[in-house]
Amino acid sequence: MCPLGFYAAGFSLKVAVQSDTGSWGKWTDIQWCNSGMLNSFQLRVEPYQGTAWDDTAANNIKFKCSGSDEEIKGAGMSWGDWGSWSDPCTGTGICGIQTMVEEPKGVGDDTALNDVRFFCCD
Repeated sequence: MCPLGFYAAGFSLKVAVQSDTGSWGKWTDIQWCNSGMLNSFQLRVEPYQGTAWDDTAANNIKFKCSGSDEEIKGAGMSWGDWGSWSDPCTGTGICGIQTMVEEPKGVGDDTALNDVRFFCCD
């Protein structure tokens, strides 16, 4: 969660096999709202690919910025489909994040980031 009174106005993605604080991947350039705060999101997710293919799970994200129709898109991957837009924040904007991350398997297919939840604050 952001400190009280602070909100997200931009984001960066760590793109590779694993998206938590592991050693794989590189951080992308920060994408900023021209004005306003991050207000709603849309996640791009690849479904299960079966045992013969690599599963990637969450691959990219888009945000809408408050006070405008501006959308900013991450520099993630193109695999999978865009989900529905989340409900917009009724307060000032997004102030927290919770991720669902698969631990490295060692042997087998790693998906890393599988889902995300954002929190809105007034």
